[in-house]
Amino acid sequence: MTFVYSPRYEIDIGGHIFPSAKYRLVREKLLAGGAACKADFLEPEPLPRSEIELVHKPEFVDDLLNNRWTHRTNRSEMPLSPAIAQAYLLAAAGTTLAAQTALASPDRVCVHLGGGFHHAFPGHAEGFCYINDIAIAIRILQRRGIIARALVIDCDLHQGNGTAHIFAKDPDVFTISIHQENLYPQKVCSDIDVGLDDFTGDDEYLEALKRAYPPSLEKHNPALIIFVAGADPYEDDQIGSLQLTKPGLLARDEMVFGHAHRLGIPIIVVLAGGYARNIADTVDIHTQTCHAAMRHCH
Repeated sequence: MTFVYSPRYEIDIGGHIFPSAKYRLVREKLLAGGAACKADFLEPEPLPRSEIELVHKPEFVDDLLNNRWTHRTNRSEMPLSPAIAQAYLLAAAGTTLAAQTALASPDRVCVHLGGGFHHAFPGHAEGFCYINDIAIAIRILQRRGIIARALVIDCDLHQGNGTAHIFAKDPDVFTISIHQENLYPQKVCSDIDVGLDDFTGDDEYLEALKRAYPPSLEKHNPALIIFVAGADPYEDDQIGSLQLTKPGLLARDEMVFGHAHRLGIPIIVVLAGGYARNIADTVDIHTQTCHAAMRHCH
């Protein structure tokens, strides 16, 4: 199976809670365990600005490219530097490459060891997100005539408000978000939102996902699924208070991949959040998502 990764995703953000080293650490764990070899990894090249602007407003892209701290960039909770801006822009290329790979490969699965920046809006950054790689990948594929319909199943701890906003008036893109309700961000309606109570555990989470995801998948019949596989619903995450265990998160992954495989729909993974007190736990969770993806190759 193919993975998409760039060493440029690991950025210097000081003592920030976002663990950008996790991308490298997941790759290293896959290689060390023999689950992947170096030839299984593709590295993205930057997209042309015109394709970034299929989603993002030119003045916002201009701020990022010129490292300007404005009302458009300062809504982020991240610092801004040329390396940080380029990492986010490159992540959009990575998600696009993963989607192209899944659609063209007999595996019908590709994991992007990056991406999932679902809080970014067309005209401003938000949360830990400067560029909405999910939306850019879908818009590029639509523009190129490769797909018409897509489904985003967002299983990050936080609601995918930027993605929901971008696709609110697009009937060809179906958005599902299952998240902790009483938590950042200010919500924007997805096609289906499943807001969970604080301290929700494995059984309740999986039952809620089962009610929302498989019926939507069959009804919408997308050409591509983007799975936002956040590690932050984990019980020892520093930001949230959902109580999923590692086996519970694995069951989540198996459900998402299993229904895609059963219907023969190509699926990609973007890693999104993960802020466990011990970074090894975040890496474990993302790595088990990769193993689940490999089990559901065609």
